Amino acid sequence: METSSERMETSSERMSAPLVVAIIGAGPSGIYAAEALSQQTDIDVEIAVIDRLPVPFGLVRYGVAPDHHSIRSIRNTLERTLEKSSVRFYGDVTIGADLTIAELRESVDAVIYAYGAGTDRRLEIPGEHLQGSFAAAELVAWYCGNPDVHPDTEQPPSSDHLMAAEVDELITRARRAVVVGVGNVALDIARILIKSIDQLTDTDMAEEVLESLSRKNVTDVHVLGRRGPAYTSFTTKELRELGEIDDVDVIVDPADLQLDPSSEAVVQQNKIAARNMVVFQDWAARPLSGASKRIRFHFWTRPTMIIGDDRVAAVEIERTMIDSAGYVVGAGGRNTLAADLVVRSVGYRGLPLIGVPFDEKTGRVPHAEGRVIRDGGFSPDEFVTGWIKRGPTGVIGTNKSDAVETVTSLIADVHNGAIQAHGRSGKLDRLLAERGVHPLGMPAWHRIDAAEIELGARHGRLRTTLAHRKELLAAAEPDGDNLE
Repeated sequence: METSSERMETSSERMSAPLVVAIIGAGPSGIYAAEALSQQTDIDVEIAVIDRLPVPFGLVRYGVAPDHHSIRSIRNTLERTLEKSSVRFYGDVTIGADLTIAELRESVDAVIYAYGAGTDRRLEIPGEHLQGSFAAAELVAWYCGNPDVHPDTEQPPSSDHLMAAEVDELITRARRAVVVGVGNVALDIARILIKSIDQLTDTDMAEEVLESLSRKNVTDVHVLGRRGPAYTSFTTKELRELGEIDDVDVIVDPADLQLDPSSEAVVQQNKIAARNMVVFQDWAARPLSGASKRIRFHFWTRPTMIIGDDRVAAVEIERTMIDSAGYVVGAGGRNTLAADLVVRSVGYRGLPLIGVPFDEKTGRVPHAEGRVIRDGGFSPDEFVTGWIKRGPTGVIGTNKSDAVETVTSLIADVHNGAIQAHGRSGKLDRLLAERGVHPLGMPAWHRIDAAEIELGARHGRLRTTLAHRKELLAAAEPDGDNLE
């Protein structure tokens, strides 16, 4: 809604004003949207990329396994976009607390929601509440040094999240882990749990995380997949890495590699599935080396119950099959796996953001080609991209084409008059200043970056992640007003 002063602006002034676009979320989807906007030449734009965390990059920083250096280096490319003159990063700003969606929409000409999928899918089986049963997203956040799970003080009693102190205790006592899921995150979890500390010291993990991992005693990791090996979502490169870890046997039952007609069809149509099958077949044919640790794949298997009194002691599993309608169903043959940890890695799910349309059934913001649907029609100034748009699918690069589609819709709506520039340059800054909110900009990130590199050098590593918010904010100093 325009203010009276905005209505007094002349048409010529509005035509000459830049279009001000706010992007909520500084992960890959949000930054790719900023890139697409900044690269187009049809209209003059000012882009505000807002994130509740003090640092940018989202899951590239807090979701990619620290021992995957090449993937994590994508943030160098994302950083170049945030350095562009038309783009500004607003870190440590929480939409819903520092300002509402309605206030943000009144401060800019258009908003792109790119805040991802903030929770995990559950198994919905008995015993899932037991200590030692938790989501992959929480373990990933822990070993990547996300301040959400590394509180500055002791865990608050009301916290529903797994916190660092609890992870430390669980990791230290566990010897047998069950990972439910057959995507790359499940591979990351299995790899981090089974690797020796010597194989992790070249990462940028926080010192306290490495210290915890140095005391872990995991010897066996079981990976469960409801369907057969043809249906896994692993990338072949990451899958092969498991077989290259020293002192680890990777075990696959040859019987699980017998392909039913549906699996045959998948392998014939999907090159990645075909390559993965070759890897599994190679592992199945290998004799055991007598390694001290093992990763065992269980295909056509699902958990039916997590067993224990107050903490995980075992997992009941059963064989599965695909019925005539194409659904995975139980096929009997129940068994029990001894376990100290159960990590569910069966997908993420979007959460509602107050003031933003949300479809509870799909866990996404309703849209068409990135245009948000509100109250049964298109909302002229609202757009969406990334996981909160399409669901938690694809790899990091998938977000790029997704963002281009959304930005193409936005630019088309400028041309057809659905969106107009209202001379709102600087209005967001003024609103935040009135609230006493001091965003962290790219100069603040550079100081944090330098502090992490310096800390890493002290420990003989390239970088050491600062895992606590107070550490990040302290490193972002000294000038207080860091949004330059």
